[in-house]
Amino acid sequence: MVTREMVEPPGQRCTRRHVCQILVAAIVPSPHGHARVQAPAANAGWRSLFDGQTLGQWEPTLFGGEGEVHVDAGRIVLERGNDLTGITWKGEVSATIEYELELRAMRVSGGDFFCGLTFPVQRSHCSLIVGGWAGTVVGLSSLDGLDASENETTSRKTFENERWYAIRVRVTQRQIQAWIDDERVVDVTTVGKKISVRNEMLDSRPLGVASWRTKAALSAIRWRTL
Repeated sequence: MVTREMVEPPGQRCTRRHVCQILVAAIVPSPHGHARVQAPAANAGWRSLFDGQTLGQWEPTLFGGEGEVHVDAGRIVLERGNDLTGITWKGEVSATIEYELELRAMRVSGGDFFCGLTFPVQRSHCSLIVGGWAGTVVGLSSLDGLDASENETTSRKTFENERWYAIRVRVTQRQIQAWIDDERVVDVTTVGKKISVRNEMLDSRPLGVASWRTKAALSAIRWRTL
């Protein structure tokens, strides 16, 4: 009897077997029931805005009554002010839509917002407030003249002192979205809405972070276009 093995050269048999192994590996699910797909690099497209050692292109915001701003142990510390303490980015702002902005923020001590993140939205600006109005309010300031405590993005969340929170904002042509520790806390359509910042936050434009009568710490600040 003449078999396939007798008429196929050994090298060809090896090649076919190798191809079959590749195809099987590509389509066979993992033990967890999901196809094996290589994950994208965690830092793909991200641009760091803080090197962990110096303020770099961040400058203390001159609100009047602000506390000291300094770098300590890989974090930017905003000492408690009367009322606001913050930093403003003096470098290039790569985009005003279709981008994401991310950082880690901590309320070290105090009881009000420890992250007032101001960011560009097309030709205007907006602020994500985290832990405002006595420590629990989350939302955008401002939409149609209504601040974070009184518009459709308003929510309440309990925050612990001395704990890091991962905060991310995404701005697209039609939406602003925000997450805290992977929980989506803002998802609003901006079409037809007036986007602005409160007067107190004007000096945080075009990009800044501030705290209100609260000592805060910031780290891992980064940006990417979509």
